[in-house]
Amino acid sequence: MALEFLLKRRSVVASQLAEPGPDGDQIVELIRAAIRVPDHKALAPWRFIVFTGKARVDFGRSIAAIYERKEGETCAERALENERNRFSRAPVVIGVVASPVESGTVPASEQLLSAGAACQNLLHGAKALGFAAQWITEWVAYDKDVHQLLKLGDTETIAGFIYIGSSSQVPKERPRVTPDQKMTYWSL
Repeated sequence: MALEFLLKRRSVVASQLAEPGPDGDQIVELIRAAIRVPDHKALAPWRFIVFTGKARVDFGRSIAAIYERKEGETCAERALENERNRFSRAPVVIGVVASPVESGTVPASEQLLSAGAACQNLLHGAKALGFAAQWITEWVAYDKDVHQLLKLGDTETIAGFIYIGSSSQVPKERPRVTPDQKMTYWSL
């Protein structure tokens, strides 16, 4: 049954996510699922920023201001409106922060992979709770001014923003590569 669940996993685009989204208890359960990822040396190299309600609108206004400052006079009002509404596309958005820990033995790249696994667990957890979700990065995940707004540390970065809500549509399957296109057996 679990394998069937994984084989049918699909993202629902954020613009098709609507109320209801997960409530407070369900968000905590999703974070519980997110932290059950491979984590070499139990470093917990991730943290989570949860955007709900008015916080989504406020953050959208802040990133629109950053976007407008960077784009200057060439910035179209339509683009600004898109940025203002970016975090209102879904009822809940969870930012997954890759927060590497100096360990001496576990490279930062492995810790980033653990944060990526936390993103994936949030997607699976949302589906398990009956919600739809999409993992998005876009420019806001990489922008230093957005990082400062989110109070990210010098070594932290955004692994992804997980948009979660309900979808009235079943997502369409898209063409996928086949295992034989991406798999080789290695032997001497």
